[in-house]
Amino acid sequence: MSGRQQRVMVQPIVKYFTVDNGTLLIISLIQNVIFKNLQQKTKISIWLYDNIEMRIEGRIIGFDEFMNVVLDEAAEVYVKDAKPRRELGRILLKGDNITLIQQVV
Repeated sequence: MSGRQQRVMVQPIVKYFTVDNGTLLIISLIQNVIFKNLQQKTKISIWLYDNIEMRIEGRIIGFDEFMNVVLDEAAEVYVKDAKPRRELGRILLKGDNITLIQQVV
């Protein structure tokens, strides 16, 4: 048997939550955006919650319902170019640290 892992991609499970004022928040919309970036293997930039000076760039190779994201080819990129780009490789970024996910242009 080969040491290579088989990868299977599945659509995220739809979850609905109601807020106090009766609004319906559809968590699956967020997950669908992440899933689309995973399928297309697009390079993304993640804004961090605690550090506004730095972004994490990479390609999404996995995520879960808590928006924990596994990034490949990840790198720390500083907004003001004060420090050079730092390559990180493959990382797990907890969903609590994510403010925004956008495609790199």
